Amino acid sequence: MKANPLPGGSPIPKFRTKDESGCFHSDETISGQTTLLYFYPRDNTPGCTVQACDLRDSYEELKRLSVSVLAVSGCSLASHQKFKNKFSIPFPLLLDEDHVIAKLFGVWGEKKFMGKTFEGIHRTSFLINKSGKIEKTYTKVKAKMHLSMILQDLEQFADS
Repeated sequence: MKANPLPGGSPIPKFRTKDESGCFHSDETISGQTTLLYFYPRDNTPGCTVQACDLRDSYEELKRLSVSVLAVSGCSLASHQKFKNKFSIPFPLLLDEDHVIAKLFGVWGEKKFMGKTFEGIHRTSFLINKSGKIEKTYTKVKAKMHLSMILQDLEQFADS
């Protein structure tokens, strides 16, 4: 199965899950706010750590721009709690152990790494507007470039 992320202009699908602290999040809880919903493969891996720490370091700036951040992976509750605590991540890490949310957003699919083929989450982000539509989809995200792309687009959206 190939990943096929939802394109810009699409409404976000209905979803409901908990974060690492047991709080519920859903399509309804993010309604009315600009949200960066980003999917990442695994807690405590080099690229995912760089991405999370980059967003952590710019979290106050994102808050000033009225952007909430939610991260999603298929890791366990215990894994999310360790990852969050180890790197002082200020935003929620959503649980998706059965990959339902990743599949709804089209980011679950075939991957290749070191000559092996397997299914997993593709590093993909969605900038979601206040009305629950995807403003922009970021595919094949490079962990170190992620934040600068988002900030650049937020400036353009503010200007338009």
